[in-house]
Amino acid sequence: MAFKSVFQFAVLSLLSFISGVYAAFGYSSSGGSYIIDAGSANPLIFSVRQSDCDIRSIKYRGTELQYGSQGTHINSGLGSATVSISQINGASRYIKVTCVTSTLTQYIVVREGESIMYLATYISAQPSIGELRWIARLLPDKLPGEYPYGEVSNTQRSTSTVEGSDVFIVNGQTRSKFYSSTRFIDEDSHCVYGGSDLMHVCIITPQQESSSGGPFFRDINSNNAGASTNLYNYMNSGHAQTEPYRTGLHGPYIMQFSRSGIPGRRSADVSWFGEVGVTGWVPASGRGTVRGTATGIASGMEGVVHWFNGNAQYWVRTASNGGFTSPLMKPGTYTMVLYQTEFKIATSSVTVGAGQTVTQNIAGTFNNSRKTLWQIGEYDGQPKGFRNADKIERMHPSDSRMSSWGPLTYNVGSVLSDFPMAVFQSVNNPVTIRFNLGSAPGAATLRIATTLAFAGSRPQVKVNNWTGPAPPAPPKIDSRGVTRGTYRGHGEIYTVNIPAGTLVAGTNTITISSISGSSGATFLSPNFIFDAIELFQ
Repeated sequence: MAFKSVFQFAVLSLLSFISGVYAAFGYSSSGGSYIIDAGSANPLIFSVRQSDCDIRSIKYRGTELQYGSQGTHINSGLGSATVSISQINGASRYIKVTCVTSTLTQYIVVREGESIMYLATYISAQPSIGELRWIARLLPDKLPGEYPYGEVSNTQRSTSTVEGSDVFIVNGQTRSKFYSSTRFIDEDSHCVYGGSDLMHVCIITPQQESSSGGPFFRDINSNNAGASTNLYNYMNSGHAQTEPYRTGLHGPYIMQFSRSGIPGRRSADVSWFGEVGVTGWVPASGRGTVRGTATGIASGMEGVVHWFNGNAQYWVRTASNGGFTSPLMKPGTYTMVLYQTEFKIATSSVTVGAGQTVTQNIAGTFNNSRKTLWQIGEYDGQPKGFRNADKIERMHPSDSRMSSWGPLTYNVGSVLSDFPMAVFQSVNNPVTIRFNLGSAPGAATLRIATTLAFAGSRPQVKVNNWTGPAPPAPPKIDSRGVTRGTYRGHGEIYTVNIPAGTLVAGTNTITISSISGSSGATFLSPNFIFDAIELFQ
């Protein structure tokens, strides 16, 4: 009898365990929240509060991952929203949560059998907080790690603040959530992870057509802040923003839970998303493409074609022969830009229709021949190769691991890392260039290509005893840039016409100074970033 009771208890316990592991797909309502069960082999069960759309619990494989003091949500939470839920039967079964305010609709969708939240955000106006982001606030004891850049954005146990309220010192190194960023064009997935069976929670963005900033824009991806480990999808923000925000449908984007490695963009399937009824969704049949050939790209540089208008943006890398085919695009007329790496070399226009493929080539003319006396750096839209450029995306310029900023004197022909990637008006102003000429060349042109300017900084040149004109201030970007790990702005080019008799046979000196009507201390003083400097005729 005792054996039978023990056996019955064991069977009931096993059945209870099995029902907990292989839970049924569906939803219920309890305590003012909707409880959604994805019905997946690795169970994902989460709750959405009916008053404001906050996710207040996320259990994956029975482990609670949600930070208790704040929710996972859009922006900083909606405050209040009309929240509804439905089950939809299509090619698969889906559960859709819809959260509506006067200017924003947030969708949270699960597909039966998958440990994934499919997310989309429709806006008719920019949120009042000035940025549009999804933020998952998760438990740092369960998910302490960050992928792909690791500790650079882990700010827990910081001992002091370097700048603002977002750059800190941890173990003698500068850390910031901004140092987790990746260029849009390079995005695959970014994750937080941990646990005894190594769980990953990852954000995947199959496309950023309604975001702003273009292929080379970057923003915050993750941050272990101590109290919570935060995982983001930034759709727009004022962080070194170079174009207006876009409204409409942002997404779908994906928050995927995995214990079998890091999921990637290539495995993400959102082709079915139109089945669930989402405002602003444009199916493949309602889109078109552009194909063609890009020419005029400098040897050894990557070609990128970029299309944009007020409603959408797209990009693609060119093949080795210059050929390209765009992603599926919404109908409309687009500005079409060709870059060599990140440096703009051609612009045109193209109109795309639904169900159509338009053929349009694009040709750059920037690299036409000229007599170059010397050149420092490459016209690639990046400070690549200059001093500290290899570190600036992952640490503050004041970090002790940085090489000395100077002021520096660069002798033409020296290693490129002897030339600073940036001039900070209160740190290393000016930079000096020395070079020899076999004979006096007469009139010449000095071209200074920059990638980003802060506080109205721009270069003024002195050639031997001749001082060049002060150029006008560049377009204002109302944001910190280089101290937040970005080098990308509007990309100004300054051309200085040097009169005959200024350059001489033998030794010559050029100084490049930062000038500005603004001021600031150290690395928040007016500054600009170099792309390339060329003296030519």
